[in-house]
Amino acid sequence: MPEKISASRGLIALSPMVVFLLLYVFISALIGDFYKIPISVALLAASFWAIFIYRGRSLRRRIETFSSAAADSDIIYMIWIFVLAGAFASVAKEIGAVDATVKFTLGIFPAEYIVPTLFVAACLISFSIGTSVGTVVALTPLAAQLASAEGGNVPFFVAVVLGGAFFGDNLSFISDTTIAATRSQGCKMQDKFRVNLWIALPAALGTLLCYIFIVPEVPVASAPEAGDPLLMLPYLVVIVTAVIGINVTLVLTAGIATAFALGLVRGVSALDLAAFMGLGIDGMSDLIIITLLASGMLGVIKACGGIDFLLRILTGRISGLRGAQATLALLVGIVNLCTANNTVAIITVGGLARDISQRFGIDPRKSASVLDTASCVVQCLIPYGAQTLLATSLAGISPAAPFRYLYYPWALAFVLILSIVFLFPRRYSRRGE
Repeated sequence: MPEKISASRGLIALSPMVVFLLLYVFISALIGDFYKIPISVALLAASFWAIFIYRGRSLRRRIETFSSAAADSDIIYMIWIFVLAGAFASVAKEIGAVDATVKFTLGIFPAEYIVPTLFVAACLISFSIGTSVGTVVALTPLAAQLASAEGGNVPFFVAVVLGGAFFGDNLSFISDTTIAATRSQGCKMQDKFRVNLWIALPAALGTLLCYIFIVPEVPVASAPEAGDPLLMLPYLVVIVTAVIGINVTLVLTAGIATAFALGLVRGVSALDLAAFMGLGIDGMSDLIIITLLASGMLGVIKACGGIDFLLRILTGRISGLRGAQATLALLVGIVNLCTANNTVAIITVGGLARDISQRFGIDPRKSASVLDTASCVVQCLIPYGAQTLLATSLAGISPAAPFRYLYYPWALAFVLILSIVFLFPRRYSRRGE
């Protein structure tokens, strides 16, 4: 049983998150420019502070705690994806694969339907493959090129992909968040899907209508010249293998191999292709550093008792069915804010959430849905989440740039609040109904 820590110790344990948010989010918002303070610098300062407040141990032990969290197997796996994504994006771009795909897309869909089509594609791909990261890898390069061709608002197009990616991450049967939520709450995946559909589908439809009718018309680009359809092959390989459900590292490896082979056929030397890959990997260096710093800092927060303190405070005063469901959403959302990983957040609070659900009579299908949905909302909105960092790195923009265009997570949060307030779907909100 975890040690019960005092309020002062708990607040100190959480203070590195406050330092980071003040330096990066608050000050950047205050000066109106999220490019002024690099996210890596803000995380470095917060990491130093985290190590400083982690008292009672030698400096060597504190740094070891930080390093162990940064070297977690899930983090290293994510870095593998970043490296492969950088290599693929660079070599595909240099041989003309992305340009050919953009020209093909612009030749099929009128400009006013590009955005809703991109959103629907992201929703379908993410639902099929069960991972927002895989969807981001598959669609972000195309979205960035489409934005450049259609008027230059790259952050908006990236936000469209991110929203659609989290639609599938929330609903898919093979998503890590679905598996974590259903196992921790003791319900079947298909039952949780039925409940989740009442929340995610209205949010997605509302967002789609917004893209069709409310968003100002995208500037119409001049008719593109027809590209070589063969150059689309690396991109198609990535999308098709991702939809089939192949591991994302193998998906990217297949894409790299296809692009490399096409480059050789087109007369590009192997050394030049290797150089392109190297440039893409180098371009991921900032993202890798940010990931390591954030993971280490959050590991120290957990070691200091910050997460346990949060859980104890948030569950101290719960009353009624609505209050219990709201607490579940708040619990997983705040822990997600502190861990920057929605699956980890669900696993962290899963046991406690199940106890709360049993105590207040929440149907496990609804509690699983609330946990999954709330975690996806937060993960999509935070600028230091892996999906946002990867997407913005591939697009070459600030991690905070897409925030103002993230319509889907706000719509999802709104529908989730309605489902808690009005207890819908009614048959799944209370245990035994």
